[in-house]
Amino acid sequence: MFARTCKAIATAAAIFFLPVQEGILSAEEAPENAESGSPPSLNIRADSLVIDKGDRTMLLYSGGAVVKRYAIALGFEPVGPKRRQGDGRTPEGRYTISGRNPESIYHLSLRISYPDAEDRRRARKAGLNPGGDIFIHGWPDSVAEKNAAPPTGDWTRGCIAVTNAEVEELWRAVAVGTPVVILP
Repeated sequence: MFARTCKAIATAAAIFFLPVQEGILSAEEAPENAESGSPPSLNIRADSLVIDKGDRTMLLYSGGAVVKRYAIALGFEPVGPKRRQGDGRTPEGRYTISGRNPESIYHLSLRISYPDAEDRRRARKAGLNPGGDIFIHGWPDSVAEKNAAPPTGDWTRGCIAVTNAEVEELWRAVAVGTPVVILP
């Protein structure tokens, strides 16, 4: 109970301190089915993304409100923050979307700005390579090519994975520079 309360407080604090862009989507324009899994309107522009590793969810915010909740897969060693290349962990902290890759082998991908200066400093101090190439992406292209079953569980090398349809949605809604908060 105590851990869940602490997590709720941390989530609220992370969201409270996110910058919100004014006038992108008013409360009246927000879809009534934001929590139902239906695709958001194509004209939505994201203010931020909040990823909760413990709950395996990603929230898309627009106009300061949650407009979509995604189920996600993480790195194959999901517990704890990313410390070094190859550890299979998804980073934790405050980042931004720093690039877009339309030629991704995972359908489409949005680059997360890991490692930041603090991540590099911590890794250098420990004599480690912090790694990089952390993305929000879809399924491997080989799944579609082979008509194979999609991956299950936590299967990435540290990235955040959603379905191909969902990454297409995110591709339309999320611009370079969008804040990303990754919670434990």
